[in-house]
Amino acid sequence: MTEPPAPIRIPVDLPAGTVEVSGDLALPDDAWAFAAIAHGAGAGYRHPFLIGFARSLARQGVGTLRFNFPYVEAGRRMPGPAAHAVATWAAVMAFAATQTRVPVFAVGKSYGGRMASMAAAEGGIDPAGLVYLGYPLHPPGAPDKPRVAHLPAVRPPQLFVEGRTDPFVDPHSQLEEAVATCRDAEIAWLDGGHSFEVKGRKRAADEIGAGLAPLVATWMRGRT
Repeated sequence: MTEPPAPIRIPVDLPAGTVEVSGDLALPDDAWAFAAIAHGAGAGYRHPFLIGFARSLARQGVGTLRFNFPYVEAGRRMPGPAAHAVATWAAVMAFAATQTRVPVFAVGKSYGGRMASMAAAEGGIDPAGLVYLGYPLHPPGAPDKPRVAHLPAVRPPQLFVEGRTDPFVDPHSQLEEAVATCRDAEIAWLDGGHSFEVKGRKRAADEIGAGLAPLVATWMRGRT
């Protein structure tokens, strides 16, 4: 039986002191894996996309923890220093380890996934695998500013779930070349843009998020 998500608070140690971030924790009775899930730069942990994604994972036996980064918790719109996000990922993964004994994965939408990759590259987290839902390879229209230098240092397996019309990964070959330099990584190309919206097909954000969960769960299953 899957209970409704439980609201929680997680302490995060930052240079200026300890702050707390909000989260929603869901642990199915039959959980075989667990996913810590981070939001994108312009959203929070209760964005409908993430709620739909987490609910769908739970139906497949994956526990979830959606959480905020400190800048969102403080009511700001722009992300803070990357070091703050890395520290948050470390705190979240440490908390997750106290909640379950199943393999724990790090999953992030756009910015949240990139911050997870940085945390893993720096050795701040060591998940069973990392899943990026729309990895922001570069700013739209600026392929000359790739965010890939750290990816070869990521030790755990990585899954890049990418929309074929996403301006953050245009040209596709640039991401494919970056992934080829990684230790254990693959790309799943799907229809849609940066948030997997498909032109001419109206779908609610929670429905889009839910639709990605089977693919992610199958990949996670292969690494447990």
